Parts: sequence; C-alpha cells; structure tokens
Amino acid sequence: MTLEQQIQEAIKAAMKAKDTVALNATRAIKGEILLAKTAEGGAKEVTDGDILKMIQKLVKQRKEAAEQFVAGGRPELADNELAEAAVMEKYLPKQLSEAEVEAKVREIVARVGATSIKDMGKVMGTANKELAGLSDGRTISTIVKKLLS
Repeated sequence: MTLEQQIQEAIKAAMKAKDTVALNATRAIKGEILLAKTAEGGAKEVTDGDILKMIQKLVKQRKEAAEQFVAGGRPELADNELAEAAVMEKYLPKQLSEAEVEAKVREIVARVGATSIKDMGKVMGTANKELAGLSDGRTISTIVKKLLS
C-alpha cells in the first residue's frame, strides 16, 4: 500500500472515529498531494519520497505556527497545531538522533573530501539526499557547519 493510499484510509478512519485533529492533519497532507499532482508543469504521479518531503514541510509549518501562537499568548491554538504535527509525524520514518546525524555527516565529509566551509555546498547536497526524511535540513546544516569550521 502506497503512502497516499495509507493517508486516504486514515482520512476514512478519522471520519468514522470523529477525530477532528487526525482528520484535519490527514486532509492537509492529501491537499498537498493533490496540489503537487495538479500543479502547472508538475508531475502527474507523486512518489512516496515526494510525499515524505511534503509531510516534513507540513510538520515544520505546524511547529513554527505553534511557536508563534505561544509567543502571542494563545496556547490553546498551539496545542492544536502540535497535535496535528504529531499525527503527521506518524507517517515519517523514525528521525535520527543528533549523534547519528553527526556520524553520517562525518562519513560524508570524508567521502567528499571536504576540508573547509567552502565545501559546505558539496557536503549539504550529498547529506540532504542521503538523510532525506531521516533528519531536518536545519539540523544537518548546523552539524555540517560545526564540522567544517
């Protein structure tokens, strides 16, 4: 069963269970998939890898929105955003710890032959491909900068 099919089944299950948080979260994912399929010049087929990237983006948006709500004194809205993010994270692979990411990045730095911060682009390109879905770009970038400095 593809990830898109799993999400469609989750929408049905959330509707039956009257779980509005799960329903909103899965519908947001489905909406992103439909946008990608119908976008001008976009691919008619969306792979599971593409969907994982979309989910990561949506989770990041939800977490950033929650931070804004907390800063604005609206914790009840922040709770809702975090609950939706938690539902979305169920579809992502287990995230690597910072130590695991650092070990992978060290391996990539050695393989690419990077020696200074000038080589960050080469390292980031390779790291983002290899760690796609396993870690967010901000964590990878921070570790690469630390290792190359």
